[in-house]
Amino acid sequence: MLALAPFCWLLWGAFTDSLGANPAEALIRGAGDWTLRFLCLTLTVTPLRQLTGWTALARLRRMLGLFTFFYAGSHFLAYAWLDMGLDVAAILADIGKRPFILVGTLALVLMTPLAATSFNRAIRALGAARWQALHRAVYAIALLGLLHFFWMRAGKNDFAEPAVYAGIVALLLGWRVWRSLWPRWQQRRRRAVTS
Repeated sequence: MLALAPFCWLLWGAFTDSLGANPAEALIRGAGDWTLRFLCLTLTVTPLRQLTGWTALARLRRMLGLFTFFYAGSHFLAYAWLDMGLDVAAILADIGKRPFILVGTLALVLMTPLAATSFNRAIRALGAARWQALHRAVYAIALLGLLHFFWMRAGKNDFAEPAVYAGIVALLLGWRVWRSLWPRWQQRRRRAVTS
């Protein structure tokens, strides 16, 4: 229910005409902002679980990932409908013309197989190792999403909010790099001490 609240708020704003002077832009931007927020929340689950030892948090990751896809799809649909009038030729031309839309679309395309394989039967069909390898694409998606947001705001010389998201994503991905390198570093140190 909480994850749907921002979407309901945006819809309510659209129906009551309270989204400001440019409601189409407010809907597109709002859905995009919530995509990034849910992406950060999804990436937060593993470090938080590792730090707290609360394994029940892992059950939230799939749901948060699916809501990330939901908001990304809503963001793209709002752009395609409200900005481009669902004109496929115009949408394709715009994607090719504007790099920030290209990387955003690429992030959505990469997100689609993750959402499509998020259920238990898909995990069994793919096998755990292949499923995990596929779902590591979330790191590329996070970087593409950041780049999309940065380039979109660059046109207005507004870098404050992209910098905040970049810091959060750097911290979350840096944690993963540190967790994967730390055991190797400790092994080398042990070997150096014993030799």
